[in-house]
Amino acid sequence: MAKLRGGLIQMALKADTAQSPAKIREAMLAAHRPLIEQAGRGGVQVLCFQEVFTQPYFCPSQDVKWYGAAEPVPGPTTEEMQAWAKKFQMVIVVPVYEADPLAGLYYNTAAVIDADGSYLGKYRKTHIPQVAGFWEKFFFKPGASGWPVFKTRYCKLGVYICYDRHFPEGWRALALNGAEYIVNPSATVAGLSEYLWKLEQPASAAANGCWIGAINRVGREAPWDIGEFYGQSYFVNPRGQIEALASRDRDELLVHDMDMDLVTEIRNRWQFFRDRRPEVYGRLTAMD
Repeated sequence: MAKLRGGLIQMALKADTAQSPAKIREAMLAAHRPLIEQAGRGGVQVLCFQEVFTQPYFCPSQDVKWYGAAEPVPGPTTEEMQAWAKKFQMVIVVPVYEADPLAGLYYNTAAVIDADGSYLGKYRKTHIPQVAGFWEKFFFKPGASGWPVFKTRYCKLGVYICYDRHFPEGWRALALNGAEYIVNPSATVAGLSEYLWKLEQPASAAANGCWIGAINRVGREAPWDIGEFYGQSYFVNPRGQIEALASRDRDELLVHDMDMDLVTEIRNRWQFFRDRRPEVYGRLTAMD
């Protein structure tokens, strides 16, 4: 059987939000480095962090201070991750707050680094919420990345980000573009979404015959304290079964060996892609 060793890192905030975004970034990177080292030495082949992993989830505010958290992609954080990737021959997905310096725009972005340290490209979060506690449209322009699938050394990899997971169309687009493994870095708090956390992504894995790695941060973040980030990062197989689950309340590197032969096995068994009827789905993309 073809095995893919995946790693997911969930983490609590390591600095006071009164500090500058630059100091917070360094604190978060310093906390991640030992776990990156652990992943590399443990043979992880594809590693992913949580949404905007170098910063707090600042979207409960509408404070222009946090524009200072944005950085170019590629940029300083992705360049550091390129060195880690090359050192351990490990694919790394790097979710950061992106500044497009030419256009003066900001995006919620994940860069993908291949196992030789090369930058493969990025995905920009497509669906941006705007509800109490999650004022993301203040900070992020919606992406239009075209559902890229990255041909890494170890697998065909797709990326979806947090709120995206509520929209089945993107999962299907990534799978149709060839994704075998899709990561979803997130920042989600207890309440209604916790029920959905273990419902939507397993359903999407089963509907598309792929592996999904779901990552959530942990702890509470002052001064906003919109709720508890409840961790529970996990790997779910193409049958929709959760095979490995992280803790609710602590920093953790979750490592799991995924049987990639299941992708072909499940897709052959169910034949959902064969039985699709896109010619009758026009209403799905109608604007009215």
